[in-house]
Amino acid sequence: MADPVAQVLDAVTGLTDPLLEELATLIGIPSVTGTDAENEAQAHVASRLADAGLDVDHWPIDLPALTAHPDFPGMEVDRTEAWGLVGRLPGAGEGPTLMLNGHVDVVPVGDPDAWTTPPFSADVRDGRLHGRGSCDMKAGLIASLWAVRALRVAGVGLRGDVVLASVQGEEDGGLGTFATLQRGWRADACVIAEPTGLDIVPANSGALTFRLRIRGRAAHAARRTEGVSAIERFWPVSQALSELERRRHASVDPLVARWPLAHPLSIGRIRAGDWASSVPDLLVAEGRLGVAIGEPTDAARTDLEDAVAAGCEGDPWLREHPVEVEWWGGQFASGRIPPGSDLVDRVRAAHRTAGGHRQDVYGAPYGSDLRLLTGLAGIPTLQYGPGDARLAHGPDESVPLHEVVTAARTLALVALDVCGTD
Repeated sequence: MADPVAQVLDAVTGLTDPLLEELATLIGIPSVTGTDAENEAQAHVASRLADAGLDVDHWPIDLPALTAHPDFPGMEVDRTEAWGLVGRLPGAGEGPTLMLNGHVDVVPVGDPDAWTTPPFSADVRDGRLHGRGSCDMKAGLIASLWAVRALRVAGVGLRGDVVLASVQGEEDGGLGTFATLQRGWRADACVIAEPTGLDIVPANSGALTFRLRIRGRAAHAARRTEGVSAIERFWPVSQALSELERRRHASVDPLVARWPLAHPLSIGRIRAGDWASSVPDLLVAEGRLGVAIGEPTDAARTDLEDAVAAGCEGDPWLREHPVEVEWWGGQFASGRIPPGSDLVDRVRAAHRTAGGHRQDVYGAPYGSDLRLLTGLAGIPTLQYGPGDARLAHGPDESVPLHEVVTAARTLALVALDVCGTD
């Protein structure tokens, strides 16, 4: 009897060249979150799932109904159209189901001049493929698809199903995975191929998007003392937020102790004023509040609101004109694989068999769809995928090609292990 492990690994090896070609093709689709190209990328992946012989569920997401759901995780861009997508490799119906999950959307490229080559050119240099989304996380998505393709090509009979969920809207809240769960798709275990450098991430901190409105009083700049600058009033608020971040890191979960900041608080955008010769009467600051692993999101929100209120108390103007706090956009709770799951051990063993390096296991200081799969559906979920998250969202984003292949080999072996063979 043929060894199914050897069969599947041989199949991945035979598919390596088309794997890398397909990754370059997908990177060439500029699927920035909220653009038409995001839907185009989903349609492209749907065609590849069909080409691989999978059962394909490609459906238009009912955005009004979904966004009205009390558990909707938030969205930071306007969409008039979005699509869910799942491909299923059916087993015999007698074993557990494994879900592989990846997102097609990418963040904007930033300053194009900061890139060595055009952001969507999928340039290959020194064994790395460069381009926006190469690391976060089209490499992981394509590795997942090729793992499923290898299972089919190898002709190994699985007892349980393998489902591949290709999602959009992950970068701004988790729209796609939430829609997949609302569609009724479930699994007994899930691997999200986010960039971990092929380490294992079984937990995430969370991140809550907030907006602050600081009001001043407008005046002609020549009579500055008769106005109140909203920009100057931001200073005591900023100090209060810095102190809040320090206090919230007095003790952290051991899984995220490796990070200088396990759940950072940051201001990402500030806008103020409408005329250079006027005292600005409004400053709007937008940022993200990190959520500690296991911390309820309501408690984290209250912590920030209380800190802002305390900052206002120390300033005579803000005491009378308190800062307004709004929670909007992506609302990422923290997440952790359920106790008692053996998925970490299974992925570690598959990675070793696939020829991978020694792995670390740790929590990540950012939010991801892991918290939706574990928190809303109770699915044991971890992150394992190619690429270094430090390169995500920056210029010259890239992924090592050998990691993409190793990830595909590992994920195929995880499927054999979780789903079982006939």
